[in-house]
Amino acid sequence: MKSKVFYTKEITANSLIRIYEALGVELTGNVGVKVSTGEDGSKGYLKADLIAPLVQMLRGSIIECNTAYPGERNTKEDHLKVAEKHGFTSFSYVDILDGAGEIKIPVLNGKHLKYDLIGENFENYDSILNLAHAKGHAMGGFGANLKNQSIGIASRNGKAYIHSCGQTEDPNKCWSCKYEQKDFIESMAEAAKAVADYCKENHKPIVYISVMNALSVDCDCDAHQGNPVMKDIGIIGSLDPVANDQAFLDMLWKSQDPGASLLRERVDRQEGRHITEYAEEIGLGSTDYELIEI
Repeated sequence: MKSKVFYTKEITANSLIRIYEALGVELTGNVGVKVSTGEDGSKGYLKADLIAPLVQMLRGSIIECNTAYPGERNTKEDHLKVAEKHGFTSFSYVDILDGAGEIKIPVLNGKHLKYDLIGENFENYDSILNLAHAKGHAMGGFGANLKNQSIGIASRNGKAYIHSCGQTEDPNKCWSCKYEQKDFIESMAEAAKAVADYCKENHKPIVYISVMNALSVDCDCDAHQGNPVMKDIGIIGSLDPVANDQAFLDMLWKSQDPGASLLRERVDRQEGRHITEYAEEIGLGSTDYELIEI
């Protein structure tokens, strides 16, 4: 059975709410909304005027984890300053999940990772909205829901463990580790599945939405993020993160926008499309989907 992916070309606060409502899952209790707060100096992070109405409707908290790389978001204190500067604290409580510590969750049958390290406060949430900004990424080729769930929910040490393909938890050592690019892509998929498995085991519903705007070849984690290279595409939502990421890739590959080739080039240079096929192989979701325009 094909996974359902809901799509709208319109990128507004109201259309974001409509995509969420189309998914048919009511997120209740203490709702965590995982977004990237964006590195200080970046431009493409999801803006308050777009996401605040949905976050407030859910009575949600913005949840994030510290970065493994040196910058303005690798400590809780600095990270909260950037979150405030980028407008997130104006409409929501911002919880840096690994500010107090981390927990270890299992990776089942992983080729590269034996476990995943995620922010300790993730345990406090009853349901999760994985709200991603789809765009390029220097290391992963692109970033959307799978990256937001793997690198995004991993603690600082967990990010180092994923980036090193399971060789070290030390953020000071992970960048000098040698690995094959496909191994890194697969490590992200394994970490994303670990979070999905943890949520299922602990009865935490999780839904996936990606906003395809400000389409730069660089990620929001880049302090020197470049300008968008193509026109906005829209918003997609699914209960299947693999299907949602695959839908973004397919729209990117079908795009006639002259700038789309730059983003496709970035994705393929980093073997980014491998993440959906490997995530499907390990049982996280399906690349076979039905696109439903609303």
